[in-house]
This record gives sequence, C-alpha cells and structure tokens, in this order.
Amino acid sequence: MTTMTDASVREFKMPDVGEGLTEAEILTWYVKPGDTVTDGQVVCEVETAKAAVELPIPYDGVVRELRFPAGTTVDVGTAIIAVDVAGGAPTAAEPALAEPAVAEPAAAEAAPAEKETKPAGSGRQPVLVGYGVATSSTKRRPRKGPEVPFQQAPAVVAVQTELNGHAPAPTMPAAGQSRPLAKPPVRKLAKDLGVDLATVIPSGPDGIITREDVHAAVTPTEVPATAPVQAPAQAQAQVIPAAPAASYDSAREARIPVKGVRKATALAMVGSAFTAPHVTEFVTVDVTRTLKLVEELKQDKDFQGLRVNPLLLIAKALLVAIKRHPDINASWDEANQEIVVKHYVNLGIAAATPRGLIVPNIKDAHAKTLPQLAESLGELVATAKEGRTSPAAMQGGTVTITNVGVFGVDTGTPILPPGESAILAVGAIKLQPWVHKGKVKPRQVTTLALSFDHRLVDGELGSKVLADVAAILEQPKKLITWA
Repeated sequence: MTTMTDASVREFKMPDVGEGLTEAEILTWYVKPGDTVTDGQVVCEVETAKAAVELPIPYDGVVRELRFPAGTTVDVGTAIIAVDVAGGAPTAAEPALAEPAVAEPAAAEAAPAEKETKPAGSGRQPVLVGYGVATSSTKRRPRKGPEVPFQQAPAVVAVQTELNGHAPAPTMPAAGQSRPLAKPPVRKLAKDLGVDLATVIPSGPDGIITREDVHAAVTPTEVPATAPVQAPAQAQAQVIPAAPAASYDSAREARIPVKGVRKATALAMVGSAFTAPHVTEFVTVDVTRTLKLVEELKQDKDFQGLRVNPLLLIAKALLVAIKRHPDINASWDEANQEIVVKHYVNLGIAAATPRGLIVPNIKDAHAKTLPQLAESLGELVATAKEGRTSPAAMQGGTVTITNVGVFGVDTGTPILPPGESAILAVGAIKLQPWVHKGKVKPRQVTTLALSFDHRLVDGELGSKVLADVAAILEQPKKLITWA
C-alpha cells in the first residue's frame, strides 16, 4: 500500500474501501502540506459507490504533498498523499496542490505543529480500510490561523436584523480554529445546496454546524408576505439583488454530476431491471389491529428506549412469511445456472440519504426477537441518516423493504436490489371506508406491493408470501400462531 519515493518519503495509496470497488472521490482533506500526522490519524474523507469513509494514515511524519484536490475521483492504488517520515517539510522543488476548501491561512514561515505523542505500546488495530487507528477516538490537531468571527452574508444580516430588531452577534470559533466545524454529511449537504459554511451560524454544541443550520442558510431572504414590519431601506437594497439568483427562471437548466452512491445506484438499478425479470403483485389490507398493537408495544417495558412503529411489525410479518415459504429467500447464480436458497435472512431497509438511496441490511434478521429487531432497525436508520453506513452494512442482502408511504405515496413497483429475490413496498397508511364485520367503517388501510425475480419465484410462491404478510398485518395474532 506504500512505496518509497526517496529515503524518507512514503506514499499513501487509495485503498479498496468498498470490497472490490475501483475508484473513490476525495470529499475532504483534513490536512495540508506541512502538517504533522501520526499513525492512525484521519487525513481525508472519500466517497465510494457505497458510502463515505474516513481514511487514517498508517505512519508518522510530515505531509509533503497532497496529490489530488478535493472533488477528484481517484483510482484504487493511486498515491494520494506523500508523507516525509523523517519529519522534513515540503520544498520549493516539490510543490503541493492547493486546497482552498481545506487549507487555512497561515504565515509562510510558520513551523509545522508538533507531532502528537503516541501512548507507549499502542498498536494499530484493523479497521474497514485495512489500516490502523488510535485506540481512542481520532483527534485532529488544532487548526492554524487567527481567531476570527464567521462573517455572515449581508442578506442574512439584513433579514435577521429586521426579524429580531438587532443585528446578530458574530460567532467566534474555538481558539486556534478558522475552519467551520461540521460533520462530513453536513459538509456534503452544504456543497449540494451551494451554501458557504463560513456564512452559516452554528447552533450545535462547541460551535458545530448542523443540518438545520445549513437548511436555514439556504432561504434566509424568504420573509413572510404578511410580515407587519417593512424592512429598512438599506436592508431592502441588500436583499433585492439576491432575488434573481433564487428565481426559478434565472437558470434554465442545472447539471448535477452523477457519481458516488448515486452513480452506483443508477448502474445497479439498470442492471437489475434488465437482468432479472420483474413481477409485481399488490394487495390492499386493513392494518387497524396492527396499529393498535404498535401502541400497546410502546407501553411495554421490554421496548423501553426502542423505536416502535408499523415498519417493525411489517418487517416481522415478512420474516414470518419467509419462514413459511423459504424458497423465496434465494438468489440466481448465473455462472452455474443454479438457484441458491439461503437459510438466513439479511433484511434490507431502503433509506434515502443526502448521498442518495442506500440499502443497508440487518444481518441474520430471522434469528432476532422483536425487541432485538426494533433495536437493529433503530440503529440502521440512525446510522443512515448520519451518513455513517459502512460498505459492509450494504453487502449480502437477501430481501428488502422500501417504505414509500412516508412520502404519502400509496404504493409503487420497486426494482430489486441486485442479487436479491424480492422487495416489499409499503404504501401510506390512511383512514378509509372499509367493510368490517359486515358494515362500512373507517379503518386504517394500506397497500403492499411485492416485486420478485420470476426466475426464482413463480406467481404461486410470490402470491403466497404477499398474502401471508397481509394476513399477519390484518390479524397480528398470527405472529404467534405462525411463528
């Protein structure tokens, strides 16, 4: 993974962080030429076709050169950073790529920061990317540069002055810090929305910028039309020039590069749609009793601190249906022309994230109790929302659930994740007139859609599985009689 360019310089190459992927995009550099790095220190964040991953450096030294700026897609095995393990600084003959988005202002003659001391006997431990990490959480060096307040955009100041009656106070970063603090998913969100983090007022602990702060900075000039107070003339002059930029007609088209997770999703969906012959079946079901059970479980002491919602019981219903019809839990082996029936269920849950659609899965979901399944679902969703889903968490899925109902959609015809046999789409649960015990009554109703690979699953098998899921959701006591 490293090579010697001279007696003291080591090159760190882009590793395979995604189980066979061939490239990754450098999202953010956390160091610059002249910085001291230690074994296990995170030096950059990269995005593969599966997830965003932080890369630790596997040795001590001084950064001599960053070979690529942020935003560059680099092939696996290509050197991305050079480190002088003897502690030398970069020379004029060895220029480093400028990285304005990461490098902070510093005096040209400033000496590199002192190397952090490693605890005696602290060895490197294996991690996802195959390099060592410190035994404690990664700590970054204090960044260089004078302590200056974050400067807000004039339009932001004008509107906040109007709404609050006074100008907002400048926000001071922590001592020795000149780069806004934000987690990688928040930085990616700001990049996608075109928000300069230096103009955002942080509301998180220790001055950390949150997702809400970024969203608030996107539309700072949107003052309600019913506002009782007119903005001062000077404020109006500052706000009006920004209006054309936000106008829908100001830009006829916008181009968004397709890369990383979105690119992988697009390729996977095309491959799946044109490889596996899809069949989709639908059923509309009364889930009133399921919703009542959800409310009862929320009061159960065994579920204290756990997230209990209809998706939990839908997932359990699908697992029971698979247990009753195990042949649906299979994959197609093209090379050997065989159907591989799996005696375990890695239950995928489709999740929309700032980087695009991902499908992490709960390993061995079939063996989990209901409280354990609730805990796993909660962890999966929280990790996905924070952008911390690992590539390993998205490997090996067997069947998947996609909850389109959270968007108010009745149902859909989902495309199978590659290599999986079935995917269940759950529509919105709505109060509808329903014939119940011979009378029309308002009941909680939803529509389920099951797509399956017709090479593996014929119509009879797919229908039985979907009918079982519906029967359980209509009569949850079948979780006991059928389990």
